Amino acid sequence: MITRDEAFELLKKYNKDSFHIQHALTVEAVMKWYANELGYADEAEYWGIVGLLHDIDFELYPAEHCLKAPELLREAGVSEDIIHAVCSHGYGITVDCGETIDVEPTREMEKVLFAADELTGLIWAAALMRPSKSTKDMELKSLKKKYKSKGFAAGCSREVIERGANQLGWDLNDLLEKTLHAMADCEDAINDAISA
Repeated sequence: MITRDEAFELLKKYNKDSFHIQHALTVEAVMKWYANELGYADEAEYWGIVGLLHDIDFELYPAEHCLKAPELLREAGVSEDIIHAVCSHGYGITVDCGETIDVEPTREMEKVLFAADELTGLIWAAALMRPSKSTKDMELKSLKKKYKSKGFAAGCSREVIERGANQLGWDLNDLLEKTLHAMADCEDAINDAISA
């Protein structure tokens, strides 16, 4: 299996923008948090690597997002299970080239990635609006208010987030609360990783 350090180097090979690196590190940390929370502690590193690599193709190939990823990952010798997981976070989404991603998330880890990916972006945008610029002092009711405002972080698809909650069999509020908690718990580690 690809190591975490190898995965991070691979990410940086195709992603130079600090926003994309930060998002990858955020999703990595949130995925590891969920692995521990949901009883997969022995797989936390694996969940994290999937989170780290999930947008490997987005910066260079946004019109072919989740379609170009298998080629980039296979070239690096990444296993097919990780490739499936990475591609499954785009399930049902039609990308700019006109193709709809048909790789379905089947494992719980893949469903968590699908549900949490867009949501981390929305939570981070909400945090940046706060005087503290932090998730640590954000309350669920504040997040829910931002979530319901369709003009706020409009690029973060509520429909995808809600589909993710449904795939997991979770109430939307549970997904919002858990992901906010995950980001708050991981914020210092994410900031340390970004500044490293």
